[in-house]
Amino acid sequence: MKPLKIGKHTIKHPIIQGGMGLGISWDRLAGSVSKHGGLGVISAVGTGYYEDKKYAKKLVEGRPLLESEFYNRDALFKIVENARKICSDAPLGCNVLYAINDYGRVVKDACEAGVDIIITGAGLPMDMPEYTKDFPDVALVPIVSTGRAFKLIAKRWEKRYGRIPDAVIVEGPLSGGHQGFKYEDCLKEENQLEHLIPDVRAEVDKWDPNIPVIAAGGIWSHEDIVKFMELGADGVQLGTRFALTHECDASDEFKQILLNAKKEDIVLMKSPVGYPARGIRTKLIEKVEKREGPVIKCISNCVFPCNRGEEARKVGYCIADRLADAYLGDEELGLYFSGAYAYKADKLLSVEELMKELIGE
Repeated sequence: MKPLKIGKHTIKHPIIQGGMGLGISWDRLAGSVSKHGGLGVISAVGTGYYEDKKYAKKLVEGRPLLESEFYNRDALFKIVENARKICSDAPLGCNVLYAINDYGRVVKDACEAGVDIIITGAGLPMDMPEYTKDFPDVALVPIVSTGRAFKLIAKRWEKRYGRIPDAVIVEGPLSGGHQGFKYEDCLKEENQLEHLIPDVRAEVDKWDPNIPVIAAGGIWSHEDIVKFMELGADGVQLGTRFALTHECDASDEFKQILLNAKKEDIVLMKSPVGYPARGIRTKLIEKVEKREGPVIKCISNCVFPCNRGEEARKVGYCIADRLADAYLGDEELGLYFSGAYAYKADKLLSVEELMKELIGE
């Protein structure tokens, strides 16, 4: 497999570890992936919970107060610093969701902390370069689901900022977490990753055929990687497989719930963000369906589509609180996101073992 070049940064193996929040991909996981030749990606979501919330200055009921604490700058700096102790100067990424409150500030924080690549999904980041103009060496990678979405981004960036994306991630509807399609559209054949890659590749080639196209969503094995590269991808992104490693930053309980998941347990569910999310049907989901879920207080004000808890109350759970509980290992109230194929796992691997398997050694 050829190295993956994104902007000024060269990744030895064309494998990106998906950014997983809250607390699933922080310093240990991202640092280890970059150390072993992939691109480790730190999630910027919920950094206020890092190291038992020691960096959060304001807590309410034990939860970081508002976006300034939930997306904690000092904690993000420490996460990057600790990841660098593992991977040294290997390329290191940060995933910053476009739907979060304080998006621009968090992107700047990540750049100042020293990451090399910013990845953004959960919306079309039309103004992403605005927040990185003082960091010309930081590569910018949007996540899209269609060639049209890439065209809209590239057109706006070129006109307003004189640049286009350094790479693009194409995410199909088998990924863990939030999807780029409405519920019914996630099931349509034309929206599966096999059909999305050629569409986006054709559009990207109109702008610059050297821009890497990275396939994501439902990729599990070396054979899957080969398949999507033959369809026009230059690399791949995997999330769930890296969540099932010893180095993953999540709790042991989180990993065990993924390991115990059966195929029928992995479902699409409603989310306060407004799009469906893929995760594991747990006790929380059962409570929510009966309208017996925990009280929603919107302490952290995490994403703007939720409108200060209004959408959370309609859906039946606060996504910030429930993802935090999953990170902490709460089996009763945690929200456990997962890709469609988590049921295939029967054991944890080290990052080194997984990387060797994925590249076909």
